[in-house]
Amino acid sequence: MITVHHLEDSRSQRVLWLLEELGLEYEVKHYKRDPKTMLAPDALRQVHPLGKSPVITDNANTVAETGLIVDYIVDRHASGRLAPERGTPERLQYDYWLHYAEGSAMPPLLLHLVFDTVEKKSPFLIRPIAKAISANVKKQFIRPQLDLHLDYMENELRQHEWFVGNEFSAADIMMSFPLEAASSRRGLEDRCPRIRAFVKRIHERPAYLRALEKGGPYAYA
Repeated sequence: MITVHHLEDSRSQRVLWLLEELGLEYEVKHYKRDPKTMLAPDALRQVHPLGKSPVITDNANTVAETGLIVDYIVDRHASGRLAPERGTPERLQYDYWLHYAEGSAMPPLLLHLVFDTVEKKSPFLIRPIAKAISANVKKQFIRPQLDLHLDYMENELRQHEWFVGNEFSAADIMMSFPLEAASSRRGLEDRCPRIRAFVKRIHERPAYLRALEKGGPYAYA
């Protein structure tokens, strides 16, 4: 039996969604964020030394990192579903988006969040300086990077409905979090209609809605 150690408002929502898409049996162990720091509780360290989510346990196996978890579940439990056949060009694209989601798409979004936090939580006396530095970093580096990646993903979705052709796959589940985060934190504006359509499509999937019921409130839904 797979157990998902699920932290509220986190990447582990994608794992629940994947399991619902596959119709697999699993259980959810819920963890609450610290209301002040918004960090995961220490209890997660008992599951994995880093104390982060997502992490799953499957019999004797403990698996962390969303991309690896998705790959593990698809490889061991999907019976060929939600991933192209190995050795095909489509599988290469699938693997690319599986890694791109966390390796390239998320870092500028995370930096944007960090600098937002710096602006809001800096001590009062240095807050004007912190805001000025933050604004400059965003203007010179973070926003251009966000624009670069959003334009890239928008162009990919101009060519086909999903990230690996016209068939929904686990790569789309991986890509959901950065696109939901971009929509929530920055806005997709009128120049990204295909990204907005992608987010709308995933939010309408029955398995996505079932995963929300299992996982609880999720800010990006």
